Amino acid sequence: DGLKSYATSGQSERDVYAMFFSQKAWDTFNLSEEDYKLMNEIKSALNGDAEDEDEDKELSIDWDGLEDRTSRLTIHSSLLSDAVLSKDGGTLYYLTRFEGTYNLWETDLRTRETKVSVRLNSGPGRLMWDKDMDNLYLLSGGRISKVAPGGSATPISIAGEMTYDADKERQKMFDHVYIRTKNIFYEPTFHGNDWDFLYNEYKKYLPHIGNSYEFAEMLAELLGELNVSHAGARFNRSIDNPDQTASLGIFWDYNHTGNGLKITEVIQGGPLDKAAFDIKPGMIIEKIDGELVSPDRDYASFLNRKADNFVLLDITGPGRNERKQITVRPITLGQERQLLYRRFVRINEREVEEKSGGRLGYVHIPGMSDGPFRNVIERMLGKYVDTEAVLVDGRNNSGGDLVADLVMFFTGIDFNTYATADKDVGGEPTSRWTKPTLSLFNESMYSDGHCYAAAYSEIGIGTSLGMPVPGTCSFAGWEMLPDGTRWGVVPISARNYHDEWMENNQTYPDIIVRNMPGYVDQGIDQQLERAIEQMLSELDAEGNE
Repeated sequence: DGLKSYATSGQSERDVYAMFFSQKAWDTFNLSEEDYKLMNEIKSALNGDAEDEDEDKELSIDWDGLEDRTSRLTIHSSLLSDAVLSKDGGTLYYLTRFEGTYNLWETDLRTRETKVSVRLNSGPGRLMWDKDMDNLYLLSGGRISKVAPGGSATPISIAGEMTYDADKERQKMFDHVYIRTKNIFYEPTFHGNDWDFLYNEYKKYLPHIGNSYEFAEMLAELLGELNVSHAGARFNRSIDNPDQTASLGIFWDYNHTGNGLKITEVIQGGPLDKAAFDIKPGMIIEKIDGELVSPDRDYASFLNRKADNFVLLDITGPGRNERKQITVRPITLGQERQLLYRRFVRINEREVEEKSGGRLGYVHIPGMSDGPFRNVIERMLGKYVDTEAVLVDGRNNSGGDLVADLVMFFTGIDFNTYATADKDVGGEPTSRWTKPTLSLFNESMYSDGHCYAAAYSEIGIGTSLGMPVPGTCSFAGWEMLPDGTRWGVVPISARNYHDEWMENNQTYPDIIVRNMPGYVDQGIDQQLERAIEQMLSELDAEGNE
């Protein structure tokens, strides 16, 4: 009943509902607190201490009207992780969060009084009663706690040792991968491979495997024989205090031969993009934390593990005698990548607007999730609502689960107009795009990104342009093995309009355009340039009909 993600796989709020198997149970549930107390008093007066005659009866379901005997138990929707009922069925306990961490909440189902029961400050988890429903336990983050509703949570320590044979464990894990793949792989011929034969061929390497890195690599080779997406194996472990180069959010001149980093561009939104700093191209970062940035030392070493920590910069220029000192907090390389992505989008938006004379809009879909879809809606029904058409850039889309939402959004049809005698002021549909689109494809669209490219082409939503998209419209089936190796293989793929498997069945755009070396490195996007020309020509042709 709460907020719902646009994307199918996005995060949504949840509620707890109950279904009542008998009319009697339903009637009892709907009694007010006063009526419920009165009913129990009458029962007690009539039966004394005798057990309720309905206790321990065999379950009987009254099917007539069953679907109508449902009720929402939670009074608020939330990012709910798990829920259980008390032994008497009168209290709902549920694990949810409204801020950063999860806590145990409780609702009296008769009075609807709701409050925090135990402040756990944990992550998401599972709640479970013991056999007699006397003690409540929480499993969260790999740890078990005993939870006393209305009180506190007590961690349960588990300690023990075991002797195991690593070689035999790898043998069991290898057999598990073989058996699971044999039983869940989406296509019975295993893409023309003899899976039993491959099992025996790779099994002989097991005695020579010495660690989990080697084991994961061998599994990756085995699964690679199937020539399928969403498959493989990998193993890694976290490293304490690893090297992590921070970023100042700049581009610098690689041809600069003197000391320091000569700035060629300050990335918008980055650490140095502050009005008070007044940093401009041509300035040189001469020192970092008092150390001279010399050509014989990799500058990255000055910024190792400095993300979100204050760093002192000595900056010179652009004049000979100009110099300043500033204190700044560098960002992580992941944060820098987000800034670079937004820079990429801004550059493309500006190019489309300039070369089309404002007739076209531009949106990019980096992945198939809730955030990108909300951005598409915001831009197309906001900034670009008055444009004649929009270029939809799906290049480098990493996948997710959004194709149905996008297809519906891009295929709106005008069916009425809101107007006065003097002018049109709107119309229906108000939440779908009803004008032309052209979509850009490339080789780096993956998973649901390929599903989108195929749907856009097969339904004929608009012209597509770019390079063929590899056939990867399949679901992932990832699993963690006991040693920490993560592996997976495709349990389900998709079939297209023509009842063809989409796995390994690449989608060709209507117009093939390559981004060639010698152009890309000069900032020239040949695919985008051609897309602008193509969309304008289609609009002009339509206007002349």
